[in-house]
Amino acid sequence: MPDLTIAIDGPAGSGKSSVARRVAQMLGYLYLDSGAMYRALALKALHQNIGLEDEPALVELAKQTHIELKPPTTDKERAGAKNCVFLDGLEVTLAIRTEEVAQAASRLATIGAVREVLVAEQQRAGVGGGVVMEGRDIGTVVFPNAELKIFLEAAPEVRAERRWKEHQEKGERIALDEVIVEIRERDLRDRERKVSPLVRAADAVLVDNTAMDIEETARLVVMLAREREKQ
Repeated sequence: MPDLTIAIDGPAGSGKSSVARRVAQMLGYLYLDSGAMYRALALKALHQNIGLEDEPALVELAKQTHIELKPPTTDKERAGAKNCVFLDGLEVTLAIRTEEVAQAASRLATIGAVREVLVAEQQRAGVGGGVVMEGRDIGTVVFPNAELKIFLEAAPEVRAERRWKEHQEKGERIALDEVIVEIRERDLRDRERKVSPLVRAADAVLVDNTAMDIEETARLVVMLAREREKQ
C-alpha cells in the first residue's frame, strides 16, 4: 500500500507538533509543520510593519511569499526545530519561534484569503503521501481525504502547563496563570473563527492525551497507522 497521509489536529498545547514529529520519525515519513508557514508569513509581516488588521496587504503579501519546509539539520533538531523553514530563500527556523510571532500567526490564521494561499502550499507539499502534518484544520480542510486523521485533546490546565514549561526551557519568565489565560483565549479564537475553525473531522480518531506523554501518544498513532495500512 502507498504511504499514508496522516493529519493531526488539536488545540494549542495538545502536543500535536511533538507527536507528529515523533510519528514521522517512527514511520520514516516527512513531517510538515503547517503552523511554521503561518509563523513565517507573520514574521515577514512584522518585519515589513504591515498591520495585522490590514487584510488586503496581508493577502497580497502571502501571494508574493515563498515558504519551504525541509527536514531539520542535526543542530536545528537539537535546538528544538521540527523543520528547517525557509522564507523567500532565507532560513528563519529559529526566528519564527518567538511569542510575538506566534501571536501574530494566530491572528493571520483567521483571514480566509491568507489561509487559501497557504493551504494550497501545504497541499502541494503533501502530494504523494508519506507525510505527517499537524495544525488546526488539516483533517477538515488541507487533507480532507487523509487516510488517518487524529484529533488530539487534553485538559486546558495540562496544556497550559506544557506551554509554561516550554517557556521556562527557553528562559522566558512568564507566570503559569498568564499561560492559562493565553491558552483559553487561543482556544476561543481558534474555535470561533469564521474561516476553518478548529473542529474535529467526522472521521478523525479522538485521542485525549491528558494523562499520556509524547511517546505514548505517538505509539498509539503509529499503531493506528499500521492498522490503516492493512486495510
